[in-house]
Amino acid sequence: MEEICARTGQREVDIVGHSLGGLIARYYVQRLGGDRRVRTLVTLGTPHGGTAVAPGAGIHPIVRQMRGGSALIEELRLPAPGCRTRFVSFWSELDQVMVPVGTACVDHPDLDAVNVRVTGIGHLALPVHPAVAAAVREALETQETREGTVPSTGTTSVA
Repeated sequence: MEEICARTGQREVDIVGHSLGGLIARYYVQRLGGDRRVRTLVTLGTPHGGTAVAPGAGIHPIVRQMRGGSALIEELRLPAPGCRTRFVSFWSELDQVMVPVGTACVDHPDLDAVNVRVTGIGHLALPVHPAVAAAVREALETQETREGTVPSTGTTSVA
């Protein structure tokens, strides 16, 4: 992040992460001091609360960290007072990787988090669907958010 900020001349950056990528970005922000440089973290289908379904969990240890009760998930539940990053988490009721689907929501008392429900698409479509991309862009352009909505968008509904 330091290099990106130096190259761009920006003090802060925004990050968009899908699935495990969102979990890694959240760990950086919440546990490694990344909140000094990350203004907004947008996650798409990220198992913030862990998931009972972790595709390829036997392949690599990092994928096992996506499971509920893993050391990573438990560490993200620890207090995070003063975390400056704004979190916007997009989740879908059709996401078959997030079991249960509510695990894709950020639920932490110390974090400035908004959870946005997306309808009609599954896990792999979240980062590529035009309506979701538009809502992500709006979330990044918006400074203030309310629980459950991206301002002027409300619940993102995708047919």
